[in-house]
Amino acid sequence: MASNWRITEDKRLGSNCPCFIIAEIGQNHQGDMNIAKTLIKCAMESGADCVKFQKSCLYEKFTKQALEAPYKNKNSWGQTYGDHKKHLEFSEDQYLILQKYAEEMGILFTASAMDPISLDFLLSLSVPFIKIGSGDADNILLIEKAAATQVPLIISTGMQTMESVENIYNLVKKFHSQFALLHCISAYPTPSTEANINVITKFRERFSDIVIGYSGHEENYNITLAAVALGAKIVERHITLDNSWKGNDHKCSLTPNNFKNMVDSIREIEGALGNGIKQIQPCEIDCYNKLGKCVVAAKFLPKGHTLKSTDIKVKVARLKGITPSNIYKVLKKKLKHNLDEDQVINAEDLET
Repeated sequence: MASNWRITEDKRLGSNCPCFIIAEIGQNHQGDMNIAKTLIKCAMESGADCVKFQKSCLYEKFTKQALEAPYKNKNSWGQTYGDHKKHLEFSEDQYLILQKYAEEMGILFTASAMDPISLDFLLSLSVPFIKIGSGDADNILLIEKAAATQVPLIISTGMQTMESVENIYNLVKKFHSQFALLHCISAYPTPSTEANINVITKFRERFSDIVIGYSGHEENYNITLAAVALGAKIVERHITLDNSWKGNDHKCSLTPNNFKNMVDSIREIEGALGNGIKQIQPCEIDCYNKLGKCVVAAKFLPKGHTLKSTDIKVKVARLKGITPSNIYKVLKKKLKHNLDEDQVINAEDLET
């Protein structure tokens, strides 16, 4: 069973805990602090447990050549890729402001660490956990540095094979067990036919001692709900104010209303999953009392009579007796007293 670990005083992650829901703001803020704050507030109102951004030191994450490359397309915020990324990258001071605002809103705040310098900065903020995105799922140096700090980690596994995921698991386990692996497909949006959410079941079998979750990039949220039904205990989905905005992630993001609907649906599914023990539920009692059948005398039967199959029938009765599933325990038993036709047969009517 997956080990439980504490996120805050009142929030835990684990197999017996409610699904932990992350609203991925990422860079859907368009480089605007007011939009970022609005998204934090919307995430809180939607019922998310945490908001998450993406922190990069551009010169640590990208080569100079990558930053200087021309970047002219419908999603561009600058003439070069570096200019584009600078527009979307908040400063450390801005992160402090956003963290404080999230605290005021009563929602947890963190970010993906996309390079070692950003990791150190996020650690200085005492965030509840560090996210490692799919782009760094095979970045052994970054994962090892993060794991060595003993900070809780949530790691997405897009663009990876099972062998690669096993390597991630084995690496982090050398340091601690407070980490989670998220099944993820790195396509924006992800075609439903390639979501492959049965991987969640495989992850739960292979990595049974840690928390398994799902980071979804599909349109809408039906697949995310199916992931929860399969056992995902963390859900991460992008949130946006407008699906038509400029940027790769907006199309696969959920608007605040849809995000709230998803959260409500997840909580409904969690309630419906139950404890897995097959038994009569309280809501079934009325139906059982009305329609449940039991064993009755097929005709008048005298005291001392040994019951055989032609002596009994199964009928709906006002008072309940021996259930049909126990009918073979009745046969060949002697009656302690007379039974009238249609009289319900109880254990106390039979000799032991």
